[in-house]
Order: sequence, then structure tokens, then C-alpha cells
Amino acid sequence: MNTKYQKLFKGEEEEGRFWPSFTDLLTTILLCFMLIFIIMMVIKSLQIEEMKRTLDQIMGVRAELVKELHTEFTDSAYGIEVDEKTGAIIFDTEILFAYDDAALKKQSYTFLDEFVPRYLDVLLESGYEDYIAEIIIEGHTDRDGDYLYNLELAQDRAYSVASYIMSNEFPYKHIQAELEEKLTVNSKSFTDFRTDEDGNYSADASRRVEFKFRLKDEEILNKTRELLGE
Repeated sequence: MNTKYQKLFKGEEEEGRFWPSFTDLLTTILLCFMLIFIIMMVIKSLQIEEMKRTLDQIMGVRAELVKELHTEFTDSAYGIEVDEKTGAIIFDTEILFAYDDAALKKQSYTFLDEFVPRYLDVLLESGYEDYIAEIIIEGHTDRDGDYLYNLELAQDRAYSVASYIMSNEFPYKHIQAELEEKLTVNSKSFTDFRTDEDGNYSADASRRVEFKFRLKDEEILNKTRELLGE
């Protein structure tokens, strides 16, 4: 065979051996990526299932807490309201404060001495304490005055309640150590006002103090619930 054609034939033969090898390599890489993707999807699916189980557990704890709080305070002589969704304890500030004042009334001490131990008995001594991340005393006002004035008034009221509960005058000292790790105060000014049965703004109902609780990892779990489309 002519030397010229021998070289050409040899080059084609070597090129033919190269391309199948390269194709095999690409196929192997693609299969590896597919395998990794499948493994990642399986892991993701397991993680989602675990998040759902955790979410159900946390939401179950909230539902049980709301139920127990409702049972505990439904027949209260002080007209205490329990929010059926959040478990927030709501009561008129007239029980604690005079209008436009942040100093506790004398009779409010009796109310707090009775209410706080019963409230914490449900939250901290019924097997739920490991789930409770925060206990919040939250002040709300009506629309009289500007936002900043009411923000300070609501904060001062919430602080007055917390200050008494954590003081030497409060008779249940064993509660205070647990509260030091969980208790915070908050003010909403007049932003979270309330309405009457007809849906109209109610100044009387808007003036209030709420005792609320936050479960551990609740914000993350709520976001997870949104992402899962539940």
C-alpha cells in the first residue's frame, strides 16, 4: 500500500478508537450525575418527611396548649379571653391600669397573684416546658395619641407587669427562676387594634395586655409549612 494512504488509514483508525472511548467517558459521567441527583432527591424527600413530622409535633403541642389554657380560664371571673388560634391570653387593661397610666392598680396585684401561677402551671409544669422558647407580656393601646406615645405607654404597661412578677413582692419565688430564661416584654402601640362584633374599631377592646408564648423553632417551622404548601 502506498505510504501516503497507509498514514491516512492509520490516522482514521486511531481517531475511530478515540471517539468511542470519549463517548463512554461522557456516558459514565452522565450516569454519575444522575446517580448523585437521585441520591440527593431521596435525601431531600426524607428531610421533608422529617420536617413534616416535626411540624406536626409542634403544631400538636400548640393545639394541646390552647385547649388546656381554654379549659383553665374559660370560667374566670376576670373575663379572660383565650385566642383559639395562638393561645394568647387577653384581658382588658382596666383590670390592671387606669386610663392613660402605666402604674399597676392596687387590686391588680391580687389578680396577677392568682393568674400568673395558673398560667405557668399549664405552660411550664404540664410536660410542655421543653417546647416553650419564650413567654411574652405584650401591651396594646387604643388610637388616642400618636404612635410613639402609645408605643411607650404599651411598653411601660407590659414592663410594669413583668417588673412585679419578678419582684420580691411576688409571692411565688419558685416561678421567677424559670421566667428569667423565657420572659420578655413587647409593645404593639395601637397597630393591632381590635373590633367589635360588627367589625368596627373598639377603643375599649384595643386597650389590653396579652400573655403569649412562642414555641421553639416556631418561626422556622411556620416558614417550612409555607414552603411545603400546607
